[in-house]
Amino acid sequence: MRDFHRPGRSPVLARNGMCATSHPLAAKVAIDVLERGGNAVDAAIAGAILLGLCEPQMTGIGGDCFVLLKPAGSDEVRALNGSGRAPAGASAQTLRAQGHKTVPAHSPWAVTVPGAIDAFCTLSEQEGKLGIEDTLAPVIPYFEEGVPVAPRVAFDWAKDAATLQGHARRAYLGDDIPATGATFASPRQAAALRRIAAEGRDGFYAGEVAEDMVAALTKAGGPHTMEDFAATACDWADPVSGLYKGTELVEHPPNGQGATAILMANILAQFDIAAMDPFGARRTHIEAEAAKLAYDARNRFLADADHMTRLEHMLDPATGAALAELINPKRATPRLTETAEAVHKDTIYITVVDRDRMAVSLIYSIFHGFGSGIASEKFDILFQNRGAGFTLDRWHPNEIAPGKRPMHTIIPAMLREGGRVTMPFGVMGGQYQPNGHIRVLSNMLDFGMDAQSAIDAPRAFADGGVLKLERGYDDGVVTELAAMGHRIEVPETPIGGAQAIRIDADGYLEGASDPRKDGCALGY
Repeated sequence: MRDFHRPGRSPVLARNGMCATSHPLAAKVAIDVLERGGNAVDAAIAGAILLGLCEPQMTGIGGDCFVLLKPAGSDEVRALNGSGRAPAGASAQTLRAQGHKTVPAHSPWAVTVPGAIDAFCTLSEQEGKLGIEDTLAPVIPYFEEGVPVAPRVAFDWAKDAATLQGHARRAYLGDDIPATGATFASPRQAAALRRIAAEGRDGFYAGEVAEDMVAALTKAGGPHTMEDFAATACDWADPVSGLYKGTELVEHPPNGQGATAILMANILAQFDIAAMDPFGARRTHIEAEAAKLAYDARNRFLADADHMTRLEHMLDPATGAALAELINPKRATPRLTETAEAVHKDTIYITVVDRDRMAVSLIYSIFHGFGSGIASEKFDILFQNRGAGFTLDRWHPNEIAPGKRPMHTIIPAMLREGGRVTMPFGVMGGQYQPNGHIRVLSNMLDFGMDAQSAIDAPRAFADGGVLKLERGYDDGVVTELAAMGHRIEVPETPIGGAQAIRIDADGYLEGASDPRKDGCALGY
């Protein structure tokens, strides 16, 4: 239980349904959908799409998504991959010949075909109750009329605005960077959503909307074609999982980086984390060293599932145990391999549980702040730059190639205890996400925190050769970590943002939402 003398927030408790996400309007729309007869799938889709208006620097219909789904009446978990593929004209050789060492992040070469809308339409048709038209009905008016810009969104907007280029500057900046409280509307995106509501996926991947997107990418110098958009298709897969202190961590399979979280859990399981100070130097050091090793493996092996050969090696507890032997408990190791970029990236995450205990864990992103910075001119669709997650290294499993999915940072998760799904959750924050999953999991299992306290607790992340520490750490801890050889940095932006819903065995739901964002958990 938190100290009620101190600032903070309590978990939100309800019995019939719950949503936790990073903007209150999206949580409210999701609950409204549940109350009018929709299920968790319908509610999650509605809330997620609205987040593309409320947090346009983070996500939008020009992006990708990953989903973990627990059906009502079952504790089996299914994974839906809604990430798009590189166009048929993608070429590592071309980019290397132009002198590039990495895929240029704000060019059309970094734009993979958006996969989220195909996934949302598939989810709605196969698992929803309302249908995509009724699901989008309460969302579209927000795009037409606008929403007030929230404080954290205004902060991010100012930080990321320089990414926007050409028409995107007119669509997402207007005369100036929006301040807190300014109204942001996107009636042209509303028109695209109306086509999706009426025609399903074909309203986006064919016809006028697709033509607009292809025209914008072609104008910017990209190789995209109408055939690339028409070929977009999500697919179902089995999740991957591993145990930490007897609790099963269920993650999305590659091309997401969920296997990295499982590997990190297997490394940390070799240490008595529970005997350490949760906010002390020793725990922070061990976690940082485990992250370096797990992310090094990610960078070597993780790729499109059709091109990855070392997944079982990453998931094997013996691999984690062997890597743990490399950790010096008193001294920091240097950075191992480079992360995809030591640049802050973010996303949105939404989780919904309904009265029948269907649970959805959904993450939805355009990668960098404002993605590629390129937007279509008729419908203002801002394109992701997930192709920047590819490498240009010859023969690497994650080398950019036609029709291939890049390694993704976004990962939804669930916990399962004794065979029962107990908590869908996610931790936003680009590279940080696997580390964030383990930090929340360890806070709960090693230190007995409730979900809200586990999310509120200060975070650290070894990234790009520095150990990033939020301001919640004592000066003495900072000094001790520096003496161990860590180069310390307090990041301008807080590390990530998390959402969770715990499904209690007694029948109630417990929602938790990260104060680092503008959102909330809301139930009924």
